[in-house]
Amino acid sequence: MRPVGGDRSVRGCELANSRDDGPADDTAVEGENKTLNFKVSPDFKKEFKGFAGSQGITMTDLLKEGFALSKKRRQK
Repeated sequence: MRPVGGDRSVRGCELANSRDDGPADDTAVEGENKTLNFKVSPDFKKEFKGFAGSQGITMTDLLKEGFALSKKRRQK
């Protein structure tokens, strides 16, 4: 059962609800990770999650990879 009141999670959004307890990279120290909270459509979530799974990576890793590629492309 969900706690009443203080639950600030976004129902139905795995990216918002999931916690990345593992290190973000080799230099990360436990406790340094922060949660991103944003809403996406159910169709986008399904496609994103399915693609990540088909590639054998987590949704967090896919997001990080996409960000790195976008950042590299936009800084030319």
